[in-house]
Amino acid sequence: MFSLLVTAGFVAMLFGLSLLVFWWVFIWGCIVMMVISLFFWFSSLNLANCYGEVFVLDNFSFGLVSLTVLVCCFSVLASVRDIGKVNSSGSVFILSVLILMVVLFCCFSVSSLLSFYLLFEFSLIPTLFLIMGWGYQPERLQAGKYMMLYTVGASLPLLVLVVLVLMEVGSVFYGWVLNGDEFVGGWLVVVCASLAFLVKLPVYGFHLWLPKAHVEAPVAGSMILAGILLKLGGYGLIRFFSILSLCGCFVVSVVFCLALMGGAIASMVCFAQIDVKALVAYSSVGHMSLVLGGVYSNTEWGWVGALFMMLAHGLCSSGMFFLASETYKCYHTRSLYLVKGGLAMIPGMAMCWFLMCAINMAAPPSLNLWSELMLGVSILSYSVGFAAFTGSMIFLAAVYSWYVYSATQHGQNPLWARGGVMMEEYINYSLCFGLFLPLGVSGGFLLSLI
Repeated sequence: MFSLLVTAGFVAMLFGLSLLVFWWVFIWGCIVMMVISLFFWFSSLNLANCYGEVFVLDNFSFGLVSLTVLVCCFSVLASVRDIGKVNSSGSVFILSVLILMVVLFCCFSVSSLLSFYLLFEFSLIPTLFLIMGWGYQPERLQAGKYMMLYTVGASLPLLVLVVLVLMEVGSVFYGWVLNGDEFVGGWLVVVCASLAFLVKLPVYGFHLWLPKAHVEAPVAGSMILAGILLKLGGYGLIRFFSILSLCGCFVVSVVFCLALMGGAIASMVCFAQIDVKALVAYSSVGHMSLVLGGVYSNTEWGWVGALFMMLAHGLCSSGMFFLASETYKCYHTRSLYLVKGGLAMIPGMAMCWFLMCAINMAAPPSLNLWSELMLGVSILSYSVGFAAFTGSMIFLAAVYSWYVYSATQHGQNPLWARGGVMMEEYINYSLCFGLFLPLGVSGGFLLSLI
């Protein structure tokens, strides 16, 4: 209800106030919502689920709601130069981000399977609008087509599953389905429940839409897509597999093995990328494979580690996409063969690149380190045979993070690049600090508990 009132107020301000006032109201409204969500999150640190009639209240929902508000706020801050132009329709841009934020806010909070499915699908419309309206190249039409075909086509079996649950149990609310002992899940139910979320994560094999969408999307679209929309897949797996008890099926073991193997392959594919945004997009495939492994392990450590990984990856990947956008503004290219010499030309941006790459490789005491440790233990508790895939993904994540930093910050800078004094005005240091501060503080807090 609070988010709906805030949305109605923002829409009224859109027609009655100027763009600058609307922008400031949006930013401060996000800060207030962030504080409220964090208050509810830290007031119930237990992992017990609390299912209400309309909303579900637990750590998973409040954690991802806080991530949603934070990333949407930072995505608007990152696009301040784009939406401030006269002919860029800045108010429509902010309104699109606002609608997407409210949809995701409700998607992570509702306690009905049918409402979750509807909001899950509706989130594609504002995302597609952002890519089509503020994308860079004409290829954004193909990227939008790939995204819609993959996600909508794969989510149709999920709608069938929701209808089956309604017919068998008589209700699609989480609490009722949890008590519905007459509903028995087989391998077909596992496929229907997993397919939509495997595409949204995405795992290797269903990932082809993700690099295309990232490369063509504006900086706000890339930050929201990597920071929030990919987390719908992990959140959906946690919800459906907890209430339907599907983790003991043979199909789960097969998908488990293929996802971890695909994550290792995607980590190796990162070294073949010449576009910085494509490399960061492929790195998301590897990290989300670890999330799937934590959910399928069906352990408390695995589920908490999956939540930590989603929060850490949401902030870290958003920061890396923001830095890739700022680098493009300075060099007018994202090619790793041409972006050189950033350490000497733009030392402030080089420091931000170093911090983000260090966090991405799970340097202590970041939250990424604790999430990878918890996910590694939970995956190995499921099967020791997955040690090779898990270890290779963690090792390759460190290698390609170091590769991105060294490739962009060392070497001779190109002749067409402008001076460092001119470039320093592009980077928004407060945004970078706001992204990696929660990662370091939360990791240090967990370290103090040991």
